[in-house]
Amino acid sequence: MDRARRWWFLIISVLAGATAMCAAQPMPSATLSDKPLSQRWLDYNIDARVDAQKHTVDATEVLTWHNFTGKPQDTFPFHLYLNAFQPKSTFIRETHLYDLEFEWKQKNYGADEVKSFEVVGMGDLTSQMRFISPDDGNPDDRTVFQVKLPKPVPAGGQVQFKIVFHDQLPEVLARTGYKRDFIMGAQWFPKVGVWWQGAWNCHQFHRTTEFFAEFGTFQVKLTLPQNEVVGASGVEVSSVNHPDETKTVSFYGEDIHDFAWTAEPEYRVITDTFQGSMGAVKVRMLVQPGHMSSAPRYLHALKGTLDRFDKWYGPYPYKQITLVDPPHGALQAGGMEYPTLFTADTTWWAPKGLLFPELVTEHEFGHQYWYGMVATNEFENAWMDEGINSYTEVKIMDSLYGKDTSILNLLGTHMGESDYQRLSYDSVAEDDPMSRFAWQYMNGNSYGGITYGKTATVLLTLEKVIGEQTLQRALQTYFMRYRFTHPTQEDFLKTVEEVSGKDLRWYYDQAVYGTQVMDYEILGVRSERSDWYKEYPSKAKKGETVYHNTVLVHRKGDFIFPLDVQIKFDNGETTTEHWDGRDRWVRYQYDKKARIVSAELDPEHQGWLDKNSFNNSYTRQSNQAPHHKLAAYWTVISQYCAQLLAWLV
Repeated sequence: MDRARRWWFLIISVLAGATAMCAAQPMPSATLSDKPLSQRWLDYNIDARVDAQKHTVDATEVLTWHNFTGKPQDTFPFHLYLNAFQPKSTFIRETHLYDLEFEWKQKNYGADEVKSFEVVGMGDLTSQMRFISPDDGNPDDRTVFQVKLPKPVPAGGQVQFKIVFHDQLPEVLARTGYKRDFIMGAQWFPKVGVWWQGAWNCHQFHRTTEFFAEFGTFQVKLTLPQNEVVGASGVEVSSVNHPDETKTVSFYGEDIHDFAWTAEPEYRVITDTFQGSMGAVKVRMLVQPGHMSSAPRYLHALKGTLDRFDKWYGPYPYKQITLVDPPHGALQAGGMEYPTLFTADTTWWAPKGLLFPELVTEHEFGHQYWYGMVATNEFENAWMDEGINSYTEVKIMDSLYGKDTSILNLLGTHMGESDYQRLSYDSVAEDDPMSRFAWQYMNGNSYGGITYGKTATVLLTLEKVIGEQTLQRALQTYFMRYRFTHPTQEDFLKTVEEVSGKDLRWYYDQAVYGTQVMDYEILGVRSERSDWYKEYPSKAKKGETVYHNTVLVHRKGDFIFPLDVQIKFDNGETTTEHWDGRDRWVRYQYDKKARIVSAELDPEHQGWLDKNSFNNSYTRQSNQAPHHKLAAYWTVISQYCAQLLAWLV
């Protein structure tokens, strides 16, 4: 399309959009509620035309913003996330910093260009747009712009922005873009910041941050080729074919804070229904032809997760959930969440005992709660979404697939979710606190290990302090109290204290706000005859000879935590000591007609934060069975991997 025709199309689109809005009929509800669930600060109306060959989008956006801040507002920041995919952006700079082998490629170029910016009643303010870099001062970053209005929007009033924009989608990078005929339209439109904690919150797009936005309604029309199978946030309202072999598919979403869409001719559509406590939820899955063997696995995991969340934490209130299965080669599009839509991940050869498709499905659906509805500020407190979601992932995967087999159950080997989360944080335990702003972590490994793994492990360990069922009630209370708002980390922590009835600051200060590492060990165990000093002692007789037994327990790390010590004797007796863990060490002594067989810290295995579990126990006689079992596991895994590599080569 030449420049003159393109501008003519944009003019017609604006006029058509305005006419359609004036004559618009009330939209059908996209939720299972008969009343609004959120405050609805925003109303987005977007009319977009997708060029599937050039991977571009030309669109008009009419955004109505309601001033609930309680004060006049004349300055508005906006996100342009697609501009992160440019060589001098903060996102790319940080990507190169964390990964020196990263190479910039022109195919990864993306852009969101605002063609015009008009404010109803105030005129064209395109010339007033100013790019800002509030986080790092990078003058080449174009992911946030700001506009100052000639007059303020009064408290209780509203303002309407009319924006014409052009997108260039990158080849899939950071969960958005295209791969061959596949398109994932995410973070694709100008999005206003959030008025939060008495100020505008609108961070640049960083490598280790996700998104934060305000709740509202979305009316989105996508015009694209008729052969495209389309999925999107919200619910489909209509689909109209045009003589030029295009079609316009309309979607509507409410009480959501973002809108994403996908299109590909090859999708296979699978539908089902989940009956939740608020009503029937339509399950829609868009699956690649080569991945159909994973479809039943996706569906089982998704419906099982819907069920557990509904029973344990609160109802899913939307009429639809859409699962998107990206194609081979679009790895970076997999495993990402958007309101009422998420991308899964699999391979055509995924063995049933490797529960990766199930894990991704559960995890990304879980974001519908902690990201989608609770909607915390992931730029600043990523653990409140990713971490809490990783904890509920443990509970739900264990419930669906078994506590010791919820990640791996293949060829005699198995692993549970709890171990998986703990391992992910072990190597970075000292690097950063959970409360660190997401883009300020030491590196990507620390961000992932702390935000996901440590948070899950912190909450698993908290179960020992307050009880598993109490923590479940606390999460339910937190979800129901703060859904459709933007709570802070203190809101969550105080809710757990309230429900448990306990002062947990001693724990939070170390686990959430600190970098202390938990590591307790059995430092020494001795059993010697009480008459050791005799030159010619009598022959030892079991049950008659008195022994002086000692167990020395040591706190190696700087994380203080109460724990139990279980000591077993060769006469069958068991003693459990309760230690507050505060001192650097403690010695337990016993004079009895028995010798120590074993000593173990945390015998119930609830102190998941303990960094090294191998030093938590002592046995007088070694047991070779675990050694042989591990050797067998390693042999099987090595042979399996060798065969797989041979096949691939």
